[in-house]
Amino acid sequence: MSRLRIYDETLPATPAAVLTAPTDIARELGKVGVRFEQWEASAPIAPGASQDEVIAAYRGDIDRLMRDGGYQSVDVISLAPDHPDRAALRSKFLGEHTHSEDEVRFFVAGSGQFTLHIGDKIYDVLCEAGDLIGVPDGTPHWFDMSESPNFVAIRLFTNKEGWVANFTGADIAERFPRMEPATRS
Repeated sequence: MSRLRIYDETLPATPAAVLTAPTDIARELGKVGVRFEQWEASAPIAPGASQDEVIAAYRGDIDRLMRDGGYQSVDVISLAPDHPDRAALRSKFLGEHTHSEDEVRFFVAGSGQFTLHIGDKIYDVLCEAGDLIGVPDGTPHWFDMSESPNFVAIRLFTNKEGWVANFTGADIAERFPRMEPATRS
């Protein structure tokens, strides 16, 4: 289930609000300029689908965002719990950083946790399959995929070189909750 926890930046132990309804999450994030949408595939996606098949299933929404947001490239990233570099990849994203372009991610499968530091608030967004988040350029944030990453995500870029981070050097990300591995039923 998608979730937004909002914290005061000085109180990492207790969220001031917890929202789980997608419309509530979109409304609250929209107030601070963050895009949150839910998409549905236009065709079924089989496990192990190629990048082209995944992109084709969401082509209408991708084209809309590329047109409206000026994005120049799109790709698909996939990480599984047994990836040999999972710890190094996780640590790469855990420090607070900004980008000179929007960070746009759509979760086709699995989940990931984006945590945004806006003003004196922390917006902790657990994105699940079907969720799109658009973090505006210059927004301090960090991303956690848990110790056992399990996701497939579509990424859109205005910079064709892709993901370029500018780390703030702040230790705030260390004080807030990390993503818990997904539980299997």
